Amino acid sequence: MIELAGLAFTTMFATISPISVSAMFAALTVSVDAHARRTMAIRGSVIAGVILLGFALLGEYLLTGLGISLAALRISGGILLLLIGIDKVFARSDNGATTNKAEQKEAAVKDDISVFPLATPLIAGPGAMGATILLMADVKGNLPHQLVVIGALVAILLVTLLALLSASKLQKMLGVTGMNVVSRVMGVLLAALAVQFILDGIGQSGLLGG
Repeated sequence: MIELAGLAFTTMFATISPISVSAMFAALTVSVDAHARRTMAIRGSVIAGVILLGFALLGEYLLTGLGISLAALRISGGILLLLIGIDKVFARSDNGATTNKAEQKEAAVKDDISVFPLATPLIAGPGAMGATILLMADVKGNLPHQLVVIGALVAILLVTLLALLSASKLQKMLGVTGMNVVSRVMGVLLAALAVQFILDGIGQSGLLGG
């Protein structure tokens, strides 16, 4: 169970990337007063939490309704996480968990960014959603293990909230180099986990015969 908690925590930390999210948040709220920034950080974290918990609890029904097998989810989810991991290793920010230039431009002129782009796609992005469904599917039918995964998700959301509340200080303390180092380390771990998901999916699909 400790191993599962570590796996879930690491996977969610790498896909949500609290440090990268806090850096983007700091950049988008430069001209916002401290009270408004705190309100947006809390609201954005709560909304993202509702979205991700929704995927955790209802993801299985979504897959069943769409006729998607667990093997297909493992392979496709692994590929998505691998691409995100590669982006992090090379310190690129244009992966599925961030915003594109058009979205950044829209966010820059908005007074409240708690829903968009903070809650989604910065916190609850495609990678985080996919990882949540994948982790929950892996422990299907095992309530204690499912609670461990949900607990890890909640813990990461709390870490993300703390990072948002101290965004400016964290950015100044780590600097660009420090943030890139953390991103690269998490990228390597995420890439390894993604490959394992892909291998598990291929094995379960029966594509290799045997």
